[in-house]
Formats: sequence, structure tokens, C-alpha cells
Amino acid sequence: MIANDEKSRLGRKVRRFRKISLTALLSGLVTISVLMTLTIMVITLYTTQKQELVNNTLSLNYASAVQMSQTLNSLFESMQKSLKQGADYLKNVDYKDKETLNNTLNLIHQSSDYFNSVALVDETGLMQSISPYSKVSVGKYVKSESAKAAIKAKSSYISDAYITPRTKRRIIFISEPVFGANGNYKGTIGGNIYLQENNILDLLFGSQLKGSNGAYFFIVDHKGTLLFHPNVSKIGKNISENTVVRKLLQNKTGKEQYTNLEGANSLAGYYKVPATDWGVVIVSPTKMVYDQLNRQIGLLLLYTSLPFVLLTLVALRVARRLVQPFVYLANLVQQVDKGRTELPVVKPHWNREVDLLTRTVIGAMASFRNKTDQLVYDARTDMLTGLNNRRTFEEVIQNWIHEHISFAIVVLDIDRFKLINDTFGHSTGDEVLKQIARLIQLSVRPEDVCSRFGGEEFVVLLRNYDSKMAFEIAEHIRISVEKSVLAVDRRVTISAGIAEFPLHARSETELFHLADNALYLAKEEGRNRTIVIQSVENKTPISNK
Repeated sequence: MIANDEKSRLGRKVRRFRKISLTALLSGLVTISVLMTLTIMVITLYTTQKQELVNNTLSLNYASAVQMSQTLNSLFESMQKSLKQGADYLKNVDYKDKETLNNTLNLIHQSSDYFNSVALVDETGLMQSISPYSKVSVGKYVKSESAKAAIKAKSSYISDAYITPRTKRRIIFISEPVFGANGNYKGTIGGNIYLQENNILDLLFGSQLKGSNGAYFFIVDHKGTLLFHPNVSKIGKNISENTVVRKLLQNKTGKEQYTNLEGANSLAGYYKVPATDWGVVIVSPTKMVYDQLNRQIGLLLLYTSLPFVLLTLVALRVARRLVQPFVYLANLVQQVDKGRTELPVVKPHWNREVDLLTRTVIGAMASFRNKTDQLVYDARTDMLTGLNNRRTFEEVIQNWIHEHISFAIVVLDIDRFKLINDTFGHSTGDEVLKQIARLIQLSVRPEDVCSRFGGEEFVVLLRNYDSKMAFEIAEHIRISVEKSVLAVDRRVTISAGIAEFPLHARSETELFHLADNALYLAKEEGRNRTIVIQSVENKTPISNK
């Protein structure tokens, strides 16, 4: 009897355990659906943006490496120019006149931050003067092989990095020959840069090493020896086994993802400095990119957590009556995941909770879509000028040609823009670029496409315009730039080349090439002019001059 009662109680427990209310079942399903929706949104964002962030970082690092190498190239040209001026002055100075020698070297040294010290050595290798003055060095013969090589070269010279025999400093040495008024060789004037101390490189680029995002850069010579690095103790080490440095030594430039000698996965852009055969490498740890992506995921979760929590709580109370709305929302999320991001207009629902949930979820999806659109906008826009970038230009011209839409292409280039950068600085040059970009935008229609092609070059696609109409637009832009008061106290001009599709060419490559050739002719003919290429068979241009 007792055994039967025990079995009966166990049976009732099993039956109670197996019974699940429809409300609980529907609530559970809705809860799982909401969590899966959030997961799909996170995974979609992560997978679609991960590679985009990597590619953008690589492109940015490469562009920074190119810009930095150009800056270094200009720097060394300025250094050599400064030394040449000193050499020209010293050709008439008697080396016995120590006061004049010392004053001259002090003037060269103090007139710029180029060198840590400046020295004059005669043709025998005897130190005649040095600034800052060193009694220990003056009157002694130089011992370093680089200094001896500079004397022997009798021409412009840039040494490899080496350690000085006496002071044990790691330096690079830049020199220019000194010839007398009668052409006789009198020695060399040279400047020293102390690599592991405060120097012109640290002054120019040191602040860029203090970023909080983990990115950094380093400079190597033609042997793979570190000349500049955020960790000063590494300067002088040979890292030619580094994957990126090995490519620089092979005269290659570019961008790639690689593993450095410490085993860290990194994203690098690298470029060579023509004047010195050095290499500049901009590095961003891959972890930095992933951290940025994780922050975006965190923000997405933050912005969407409250709507999803509200959705779940309401679903638990009215699960039976909300089955149909939740199915609708799940289908909508699925469409968003498949790329169909057009969200419907929210219609009022008779049930307050259902209406609230519908509006909340669609609002969260709209927020997600806006963030995705912003990322797409950043990938297709030139951040400096706000114009379309080269990628957008290439997509548009390919589409127009594929759709057989007639159009004219105008390639514009700022005349002598390098002189503006060299004279007024890159920040002023950037302001000029933005002002000219604004003038171009104001000169065309909304359906036309304005792009910054690269550097100081712009491209405009004029839809349903022939070359004559495009010529008028280009002339309007050219005259507007010429007459405008820009960020520099001098006149700025542009040159333009024009080609027409399909009259002049039927492929984007050939069409751009023809317009670029017309631009080149405009430059050749004196700049500040517009030239229309005539045809593929007849390259005779139409010019405004």
C-alpha cells in the first residue's frame, strides 16, 4: 500500500514537471527570438565591419607613410641647402680667422633646429671649428670613417648611422663640400643629428608617438638599422628580418598585415625616402582595430539593450496576444540581416504594449542602420575635403559607362601646390584644398560627381554634358579659384583637362588617361588654363589660351 502511494506521488510529480503553459512556452520563444535578434545584429556588424576597418587602417597608414617620407625628403633637401649656403659663404673666409669661422658656424647652427652640431673640417681632416664650440674637438683630426668618406667624396654626402669614436654618440652626418674662390677644395661643412637625443626628427614627429591608440612609426636606413623609434633603446638595432623592412630593402612600398619580430600581429604602411634611401613604416597593432570594433559593438549593445529589455518584459506578460507582432518583428530583422534595410512606416496598433514594442525595435534598427550608413559614408568620402573619394569616383564612372550615360570628365590640379606646402606648411595647404573643393562643389549641379582623386588633384563627372559645356564649367571653376581669396597671401591657380564619353573614349581607363593628358598639356603650356582633348584619333586639344 505504501509502495503504491509512493508511485502515485512520483507520477503526479512527473506530470507536473512535464506540463508547460502556453504562455510560458510563447514567452520563452519570444525571449529566445529577441536574444537571437540581438546576436544576429552583433554578428552582422562584426563580420561586415571587421575587414573594412582593417582595410581603412592599412590605407590610412600607407597614406601617412607617404606623407611622412615626403616631409623627410623635403627636410633633408632643406638641410643640404642650409649647408650649401654656409659652404658658399666660407669659400672666401680664411681658416686662420677663427672668430669668423666660429661666428659663421654658430649662425648656421642657431638659425634652424636641423642639427645638434655643425662642424667645419679642412681637406686634411683637421677640425677647424665646431658649434656648439668644443675645445677638445677643434684642432684634432677626425677619426670616424664616415667623416673621412665625406672629405674624400668632395660632394654632397649623407652617412649611415654610426657611433662616434670619442663621444660614443649614435649619429648621422650630412655634409657639403667647401671650395675656395679659385675652385680649390678646402674641406667640408657638416651637420650632425644625434639619433638617441633631442633632434629635428624628434621635434617633427615625436608628438605622433604619444598617441593613446597604440599606433606608432619607425624609420630604418638602407641596411635595416633603426634610426627612429618610440623606444629609444631600440635605435641602432638591425631589424632587416622584419617582413615589412625586408620589402623596403627590396625597394618595395605598400601596405599589409604582418607579424612583427615580437610576434604581434600588425597593420603597416611603408614607403621610402628618396633623398636618403631610408624607409618609413607606420604601424597599428591589429588588436587596436579589434578594440575599436569591440567599442562599436559595445555602443550598439548599450543603445539597443533598453529597447530589447522592454520588449522582453512586455512579451512575458502578454505573450499569447503578441505572437503575431513578434513574428512580424522577427521577419523584419531577418530582412535587415539580408540587406533589405528599408524600414516600414510604423502604424498605430490597437494594443498599447504591441505598439510600443514595434516602435522601439524599429527605432533600434534605424539606429543600427544609421551607424552602418555612417561607416559606409566614411569609407566613400575624402575626410579632408568632404568630397567623394577615389573609390566612389571609380564606381560612378564604371556605372555610367555600363549604363551608356553620356558625360564629360574634368581633371583638375592645383598649380605648384608643393610650393604652397613648402612655403606655408601642410596645414595651410590642407585649408587651400578644402576651399578649392568648396568652389568646385558650388560650380556644379547636384547630379554631378565631385571627387578628390589624390593629393591636389580633383575629378568632376558632369552627367549628360558634352565637352563644350564641360569647358564652360571648368573655366568657371578655374576663374573662381584664380579670383578667390584663399588661405595664402598669394594667387592660387588650377589647370584642367577635359574628355567626353563616348566621343573621345569608351572605357574609363582610356577616358581618364585622355583627360589627364589634356591636363598635362595645360601644365606644359604654362598652367592656369583648361584644355579639351579632341578625340582618340586626333589628340589636338582645345585650349582657353
